Amino acid sequence: MGIAGKFPSRHAMKDVYTLADLRGPEPVPLRLAVLGDPVAHSASPPMHNAALAACGIDARYGRLHVRPEEFGEALRLMVGRGFIGANCTIPHKAAALAAVDEADENARRAGGVNTIIFGEDGRLFGSSTDGPGFARAAREQLGIELREVRVLILGAGGGAGRAVAMECASAGARGLTLINRSVEKLQPLHAAVAAFYPREQLALAPWEDSALARALAAADLIVNCSALGMKAGDASPIPAGLLTARHLLYDTIYTAARTPLMRAADSAGARSANGLSMLLHQGAIAFEHWFQRPAPLEVMRAALAAHAP
Repeated sequence: MGIAGKFPSRHAMKDVYTLADLRGPEPVPLRLAVLGDPVAHSASPPMHNAALAACGIDARYGRLHVRPEEFGEALRLMVGRGFIGANCTIPHKAAALAAVDEADENARRAGGVNTIIFGEDGRLFGSSTDGPGFARAAREQLGIELREVRVLILGAGGGAGRAVAMECASAGARGLTLINRSVEKLQPLHAAVAAFYPREQLALAPWEDSALARALAAADLIVNCSALGMKAGDASPIPAGLLTARHLLYDTIYTAARTPLMRAADSAGARSANGLSMLLHQGAIAFEHWFQRPAPLEVMRAALAAHAP
């Protein structure tokens, strides 16, 4: 896929680009990017640039700081500048779903798009790799298939929680409990899941200790989709005393090697994993969408590990 010259991949790269860069007269040395607000923390560029180099694809992946009101213009400018694809992170996933010309079933069920493919005719195609990436990560890190386990999702009212819930329901998980600070925020997700998942296997619960204890007794896999544990000094979203050695825990947070939830799991003798593997597999699936070829998974894993906290 030779594109050298048109978009100089050897040009000095900035850590973060903005809408002003896309508007400017000079070519932006990117063909792929992650759009977010904020976005400077994103670990995706090292992973994707390593994959591009390993596959001999002359293109670069970077960060684009785009505010919500700038999102539509950014996409239009990216089409004009010959972008191949993009990832979307907070707060753009819902806007991306509305902006694409066609979205796949994963995106429609997740209620958002995190991967955009720019067609040669200017059409935009959207997918969500959140759910499939989580399924691959759970298989790799914890040795499970989602259809085999009863799943409890903390912070199910957010975007990641919805994607994980939809993936678990689609896989036919043996049970699914959705927990959120505000149970009212779960109602749209509950209705969406219940449309194709057995109601007797689906439950809602408030995020308080007594309800959590009951839900944990009936769960095998606990998935933290909340932001609790992202900041230094955060407590575990589940007290260690409520966990047992039989539980499996997956924390979608990847900003710490051992998150507070993982440390609580350690205390209980339970197995756990952080969200770095989910980021890896999300990225690999996105790469497959963009280039219609297998992603160099181990190259991407090594690049992530080199830049991990």
